[in-house]
Amino acid sequence: MVYYGILMEKTDGIARLTFNRPEVGNGFNIPMCDSILEALADIARDKSLRALVIQAAGKVFSVGGDLVQMKEAVDKDEIDSLVRIAEQVNEISLVLRKLGIPVIMVVDGPVAGAAFNMVLASDFCIASEKSKFIQAFVGVGLAPDAGGLFLLTRSIGMNRATQITMTGEAISAEKALDWGFVYKVCESEQLEKAVEQLLKKLARGSKNTYRAIKALVWESECSAWEDYAKLELSLQKELAFTEDFKEGVRAHSERRRPKFLDK
Repeated sequence: MVYYGILMEKTDGIARLTFNRPEVGNGFNIPMCDSILEALADIARDKSLRALVIQAAGKVFSVGGDLVQMKEAVDKDEIDSLVRIAEQVNEISLVLRKLGIPVIMVVDGPVAGAAFNMVLASDFCIASEKSKFIQAFVGVGLAPDAGGLFLLTRSIGMNRATQITMTGEAISAEKALDWGFVYKVCESEQLEKAVEQLLKKLARGSKNTYRAIKALVWESECSAWEDYAKLELSLQKELAFTEDFKEGVRAHSERRRPKFLDK
């Protein structure tokens, strides 16, 4: 199958999905999200797979939403396309959380916005020391998407989640490890070794057990996600049509601080 913006391979029971738009910081647009969802559907159907590894080409894991596309949508007044992406990234996070095999995110560099929230939807995150995690939505006048606050409050607590989403402060890999949403931190050169060690450890267990664990985690912590997602999308639609959002996108493109007017 031919995908847009990603690479996918399966070897020895392991699926590897690579974000492959390094020229735009692996930003998510509609075709890329479609491809990710198609690849995840294929992975879910393949009973031979034991784990999914998600990584990224280039120096940036992902900026989240494709800011170039956002600017074009604002200039052409095609905001509905951005609402569609909000729907897609939530679905991607949802699928990752419900997937019946372990999901391992391998982060080497900055990870922002929806990509940060996809990390939270995974089971393991192995990050390099130069990684940093940013809830960047406040900078463009949006609220977290991709299940962001639903997952973040459960991962690090309500107060920390509120603080980093309101400030947009970058979280270092070491702090992320301390807060519990990163499994292991190592040097970039050691990432693949760390992944292989984890895969070897997981290979000792039963796929039936992992599927049951994920089902129980879903039921105990995530069963209200669908209702949350309706509110998340409703608020994103509302924010996407504000003048503050347009100002935030233009300010980012022009490399200046936005001047929000609460309109």
